[in-house]
Amino acid sequence: MKRAGVIGGGAWGTALAQVCARAGLETVLWAREPEVVADINTHHENRLFLPGVSLDAGVRASHDVVDLARAEFILAVAPAQHLRATLETLSPQVEPGVPIVLCAKGIEQGSLKLMTQVLAETIPQAAPAVLSGPSFAGEVARGLPTAITLACPDEDLAWRLAEAIATPAFRPYTSGDMIGAEAGGAIKNVLAIACGIVEGRGLGRSAHAALITRGFSELTRIAVALGGEAETVAGLCGLGDLVLTCSSPQSRNMSVGLALGRGETLEAALSGKLSVAEGVASAPAVRDLARKLGVDVPICDATAAILTGHIGVDDAIQGLLARPLREES
Repeated sequence: MKRAGVIGGGAWGTALAQVCARAGLETVLWAREPEVVADINTHHENRLFLPGVSLDAGVRASHDVVDLARAEFILAVAPAQHLRATLETLSPQVEPGVPIVLCAKGIEQGSLKLMTQVLAETIPQAAPAVLSGPSFAGEVARGLPTAITLACPDEDLAWRLAEAIATPAFRPYTSGDMIGAEAGGAIKNVLAIACGIVEGRGLGRSAHAALITRGFSELTRIAVALGGEAETVAGLCGLGDLVLTCSSPQSRNMSVGLALGRGETLEAALSGKLSVAEGVASAPAVRDLARKLGVDVPICDATAAILTGHIGVDDAIQGLLARPLREES
């Protein structure tokens, strides 16, 4: 593989384009924002979404989706709630069998579908794969060491994609379990908001550790109910991503939770943010999906209730602590 396409000019899309260019690939980054395209092509920087990071000269930006037609694989990095529309735009440019690597972490509102299901409905001729794992865009773009999961049911394709994007600082681990990889990435965003609330409310490190652990249990139950494997979410795309996202204010989702825990409104918590906190939109979808699957997810339920304004932070915390005692496993 010699030519890569990236669809989505935000921080994560830009970082992954940087990875591809460093791996020696001819890389085209499609972005909606004309200023992003101009910035990358003229100054080799995405000053809107990833300021201060010098981009490889091999990253070329475009606002014409036709420029992705020559790509041998495409990384789809549009936000989860906008992915369907983005893929519909891309579909005419995709030849049968071209791999589409889904990098958005979320569950579609309304349909309650995973991103692979959205891809199957919009570009059925594509070969699906999922990229997920503990990764901050700025760190990846700067070349700091990162390991991720690259999930694809076609083992040969998984290895070819991994070899195409691997660099000394960006290490993909392959998996055949796309469902587990997707579930881990989507649900950890919701749990990161919950962890931010705990931090913002000053409830202590013990509560923080308990929430991560019990939240991971919820994540695993949903993943398995969907048909994923517990072993998958115990790896980089589940536990690894959960630890990162729930432990640093760099996380967009945790930063929203921090603001809510400190008493800010959701509108204020989101004000001024250019990047999308996927967990805000995914939380109600995760809650509804869990109910559909018959899976008990009290932390995700409480987080969704806070975000939709059905309950206050203190009442949600008290409700969780007042639940009947039970066995851990």
